[in-house]
Amino acid sequence: MKISVCIPMYNENRVIADTAKQLSEYMHAHFDDYEIIFCSDGSQDGCDKTVEALNLPNVRVIAYQPNRGKGYAVRTAMLAATGDIRMFTDADLAYGTDVIERVAATFEKNPSAELVIGSRNLQKDGYEGYTWMRRIASKAYLRVLSIVGGFKLSDSQCGCKAFTAKAAEGIFSRCEVDRFAFDFEAILWAVKFDYKIVEMPVRIINHGESKVSVLRDSFRMLKDLRAMRKRIKKASIEKEA
Repeated sequence: MKISVCIPMYNENRVIADTAKQLSEYMHAHFDDYEIIFCSDGSQDGCDKTVEALNLPNVRVIAYQPNRGKGYAVRTAMLAATGDIRMFTDADLAYGTDVIERVAATFEKNPSAELVIGSRNLQKDGYEGYTWMRRIASKAYLRVLSIVGGFKLSDSQCGCKAFTAKAAEGIFSRCEVDRFAFDFEAILWAVKFDYKIVEMPVRIINHGESKVSVLRDSFRMLKDLRAMRKRIKKASIEKEA
């Protein structure tokens, strides 16, 4: 089984060399067949060149201009990937590296699963290191969005998600959302296809600065989510064999 790890990045030069080295060492030690794809979303700080200069095995860099948004970067990397399992995680390795092996093991234990989605709400330590206010705000935010979206996932916004090759192709070839609401669109397409989704407990290892503001982005997310639900509900699909 080949696994593809996709890393969207936007001006991540501060951390990206360490991330690339750490990730490369981990994948080499734990997987026989793998690839790592760094996708630079219109970065201006040369983080794509930094990764390329390391000349690490089984590492590819995709770069484009101008900046389009994390959703576009994830979509581009997922459709360029060649793995049987294709996952994305954050450029600062917020969930650590061991999560990759756990994703692979979860697919092996659940052979009918098409998606494995990380959740900070399945174990007590999922929000370890969060302030009390940030924890409450995040949980309430996720609950509201799940109700509006019409799905029962406990953490739709977790930055660690994995797909089988079939699911990745079927979902991301249809996605249109370029920015932060892309997670919802991917999940809504998965529901449309009736793909089996398995949640896996995760916790934040590295607490970087979030680029999403709950107050600033909530109303925009809700508006985008309602529009996506209507569009995807009307879409006519033929589920892949």
